[in-house]
This record gives sequence, C-alpha cells and structure tokens, in this order.
Amino acid sequence: MLKIAYSSIYQHPLPEGHRFPMLKYELIPKQLLYQGYITNNNLFEPTYCEEEVILLTHEEQYWLDLKNNRLEASHIRRIGFPLTPELVLRERCIAKGTIDCALFAQKHGVSLNVAGGTHHAFTNKGEGFCLLNDMAIAANYLRHHQLANRVLIIDLDVHQGNGTAQIFSNNNHVFTFSMHGKNNYPFFKEKSSLDVELPDGITGEPYLNSLTTHLHHIFAKFQPDFVFYLSGVDVLSTDKIGKLALTIDDCFQRNLLVFEKCAQHQVPVAVAMGGGYSPKIADIVDAHCNTFIAAQKVFFE
Repeated sequence: MLKIAYSSIYQHPLPEGHRFPMLKYELIPKQLLYQGYITNNNLFEPTYCEEEVILLTHEEQYWLDLKNNRLEASHIRRIGFPLTPELVLRERCIAKGTIDCALFAQKHGVSLNVAGGTHHAFTNKGEGFCLLNDMAIAANYLRHHQLANRVLIIDLDVHQGNGTAQIFSNNNHVFTFSMHGKNNYPFFKEKSSLDVELPDGITGEPYLNSLTTHLHHIFAKFQPDFVFYLSGVDVLSTDKIGKLALTIDDCFQRNLLVFEKCAQHQVPVAVAMGGGYSPKIADIVDAHCNTFIAAQKVFFE
C-alpha cells in the first residue's frame, strides 16, 4: 500500500506573505482523495522527530538555539521565516514524516511525504525557509540503525541542495545528486557528489535526456540500497522564480524516470515534495499530485 505522510501541522500559520505556498499541503491530499487515487487509509500522521535523532545530523549548539528561540536576528533573516516554537515543531514533524516514509518504503517500495525537501538546512545553520534537513536526518537515521548502507539523494528541485551537500561532503556512504538551475539560488553553491547545472529556459527533452544519462551512471557506479527523492515542481515553466521551461507532463515523465530506475534496481525510495512557486496554486498542486500518481503507477499497478 502507498503510504503518505500528512499532518495539519504542515500548514503552520505564517505571516501574510508566506501563506500562499502553504496551501498546497492541504490541497494535495484533498485532490488525491477527490480524484480517487488514494483513500484515507493511505494517509498517516507523523509525530515529532526526537532530539537524539536530530543530533545525528545537526550540531548540538544549533539545535539548542533553535529549540530555545535563541538564533541571532541575522540568522533568522537568512531562514526567511519568523522563528517560533510552532515553526520548530513543524520542522520536527516534517523530519519524522520523512523517516517514517523511509521505513514504509522499505516495506512497500515507495512512500511519500506531502511536505519536506528542506535541503537548504546545514549542520549548523538554516536558510532558504529550511531549519532542519529532513532527508539528511532520515538518511542518517537509516545508516545509524543499519537499515541502509549506501544512500542516494536525488534532488531535482530547481535550487541546489546546498545544505544536503555540506552535510554529506565527507561521507562516502551517501551520494548527493543535485540537478538544478545554474543561475538560481543559492548563488554560492556547495559541492555535491554530482552537480548538474541547467541553463535558463531548458525544456523537457534535453532535461529528461540528461536525467536519464546521469541516473544510469549513478546507479551503475554507486549501487545504492536506498534512495531519497526530492521532487520539486519549481522547474515548471509557470514558476515565478524557477527560470526553467518544463511542462506538467515533463515533470510527470521525470518522476516516472526516477521511480522506474528505483523499481528496476529494487531500491526503495522515499519522496519529499520540495518547492513550487507558480502563481496559480492549481499548477503547483497538479504537478505535485502527479508525483503520487507516478509512484502508484510504477509500484502498485
């Protein structure tokens, strides 16, 4: 059964300028239920990631400053959200959702978190609306408990996963693959295991050809036994900050490529949604829902 992490905490209230992107967390499961792709049995609600698990990834002083609302004002500005206890709880819930998805994926092949993909969080700082790096936390959880040995993180958000790259920069057991816009945030990029920088305006065919080639080589050489997939939809041509030119169908084909490669190699995959900033919320929700539909098609049909 396809298991999907969702919590009302994902929609933590934010100031006016930040509320619109949060709508998708409520609308994605509603649309999937309405269209009949899932039932309520597919949904589960995560709790909160434990401190000892967070500290497998993040430095203790950073975590204590987060938990006790002691971050300096300049650091909070880099994050982009006002720091509140509720926001920290939200990040802990998202991280636990990605851990739980990883465990469900090991049973069922795939599992998806309605939120997540907080890839701009470093070991000792947050930025770009990210406080805790959910996929890094989940990857370290699996390795700490000897549930996986060679973990591949496929990051197809339009922005480089700079925090993820920094966290695993000296870890040969985690391969970080980021395929992102060359001229987009972050403007100072970290070094992933493999970075593929995309020109502004790239369309579906060259994008998908490049992804196919790189996935083939990574799976052949690294031979992962677990995959995390960040399926951002800010690669859409409609996205107001993405600068790329993929269609919704291109995004669907991208998802199929990733899921089919994982299924071909019998590697479980846990998915987080990542970014999406199209002016029409329907474009964001439709593209994200296609990720769930593609997973259902590959693993359960």
